[in-house]
Amino acid sequence: MRQETASRLSTLINEGDAISFQGEPGAFSHQACHQVFPDLTPLPCPTFEEAIAAVRDGKAQLAMLPVENSLYGRVADIHHLLPDSGLHIVAEHFLPIRMQLLGLPDATLDGIRTAHSLNVALGQVRRFLNANDILPVAGPDTAGSARIVRENGDPTAAAVASELAGETYNLKVLAPNIEDAEHNTTRFMVASPKPLSPPPGEPTITSFVFRVRNISASLYKALGGFATNGVNMVRLESYMLDGSFTATQFIADIEGNPTEPHVAAAMEELKLFTSYIKVLGVYSRHQFRGNG
Repeated sequence: MRQETASRLSTLINEGDAISFQGEPGAFSHQACHQVFPDLTPLPCPTFEEAIAAVRDGKAQLAMLPVENSLYGRVADIHHLLPDSGLHIVAEHFLPIRMQLLGLPDATLDGIRTAHSLNVALGQVRRFLNANDILPVAGPDTAGSARIVRENGDPTAAAVASELAGETYNLKVLAPNIEDAEHNTTRFMVASPKPLSPPPGEPTITSFVFRVRNISASLYKALGGFATNGVNMVRLESYMLDGSFTATQFIADIEGNPTEPHVAAAMEELKLFTSYIKVLGVYSRHQFRGNG
């Protein structure tokens, strides 16, 4: 799948190009970049805004952006940032999250007293920590916690992070795959300054945002066109605009391409009951979704 995705995007990238991500080297977003685009130079950025700006400013050709997690739902900020970013979604990638307990080269599991990581990550390994009498300590993020463990040099301290973080900071895996939920998976979107249409006939996802008109049953009517035209909606979420309780925007993913007649008909019907629609991307459906 990695080679297929990179091949589809070959027209957008060249040798030596960079791909931006939010986080420190060794973060799970970095791991996603490494899996899909091993030949691109990873560009770590402190914030999602900076990861997007790096592409817009030409410092990177693509951005790897996490959008939702199977345990914790939507990733904050991305749904706000993408519509006005000027970028296009050109691919999706699903990364199973495998948590490693990482320690110094001379550390042992029996000697570990504290585990450092992002609060969300620590919550995913609670059973393992309790069983081994290890105290969780909140850190800035997973990869940053691995870096701090390495810099502090305390053999009783470990980090909960990715295997790539262990390789990045020369830490040893004291216990592999310690996550409580094996299904934990993060979905990423690959963003580019240029759109890229999938090959004809290929299973496709279309992502878009919309706002319904302020009329009775507008959301019900707006979504009706997808049902009557046989278009499967696989994601629908709402969020406030500018902190207002009366201004709501929706983000949606559907199966199909707007060039297909039944999808085009559904989108035309959507326009009748909305005040704003913006397509964020039309891209190939990842095999992780299965054949349905």
